[in-house]
Amino acid sequence: MSRILKPALEKISPEFGSSFSMKQYFESTGDKQNHQPFWHFHPELELVFVNGGSGKRHIGNHLSYFNRGDLILIGSNLPHYGFTDRLTGNCAETVIQMRKDFLGSDFFQVPEMKAIGQLFERAKSGISFFGKTKKEIGKRLEQLPKNNPSKRLVEFLQVLHDLALSEEYRLLNAVGFTFEVQQQDNDRADIIYGYVRLHFQRPITLKEISEKVNMTTPSFCRFFKKLSAGKTFTQFVNEFRIIHACKLLVEETSSITEISFICGFNNFSHFSRSFRQVTGKSPSEYRKDFKRVLE
Repeated sequence: MSRILKPALEKISPEFGSSFSMKQYFESTGDKQNHQPFWHFHPELELVFVNGGSGKRHIGNHLSYFNRGDLILIGSNLPHYGFTDRLTGNCAETVIQMRKDFLGSDFFQVPEMKAIGQLFERAKSGISFFGKTKKEIGKRLEQLPKNNPSKRLVEFLQVLHDLALSEEYRLLNAVGFTFEVQQQDNDRADIIYGYVRLHFQRPITLKEISEKVNMTTPSFCRFFKKLSAGKTFTQFVNEFRIIHACKLLVEETSSITEISFICGFNNFSHFSRSFRQVTGKSPSEYRKDFKRVLE
């Protein structure tokens, strides 16, 4: 029997006197993590700045690894996992959440706000910002709470405007990708993704994971392809292993062969082929390129 979960719908309420929600987590206070270690969604858009550290992105059907922090904009009802945990090593995390109409249903329809409206549309796919945009916008987001409410709103609108004009971004899911999920499906997704995160370092059979969500194997395979926009469960698990391998290649000194086995691959050739399919590089090229960037 699988465990019964409460709906993974995060309820968000802005603080009194504010039209959007803003939270910060700092290492210095001992509360540096945004504790959302489950597959969840919410009607609000979410702008996240992770100051330093490294970790995994899991947004919609997208999996990837980030290093030296991250700046992400997630669209309304786009399911995702939290981005930090005790191993991320980040200094701080700033999370801003707002409804698309947080300033009124027509506010972003006026000509001056057209660029931000387009940004919100792109956010349906999930957006990762890099370069100067990540660095400079991140600093400004961390300063937002120090402003009074009116200045905070003006500065936040300027941040959104600057993000809308930036060319330093990549879409995380295919353009036009829509991730719609029913409550029961979301509960199943939480069980599946949570189970993979705990057990990816060993083989996970289709029979095993199907039983976790009380489905027959054929039904599970159909369900998962729909859930993950065409990926098989085996493809997803291997991709998750590769993203974890990226993290280890950057942060650890273990040999590539050791890392392949740590990540759940029992065949080095299979690991190398899979790694190249996901990243476009061999594991050794990936490690060398990253060291070259640091130097």
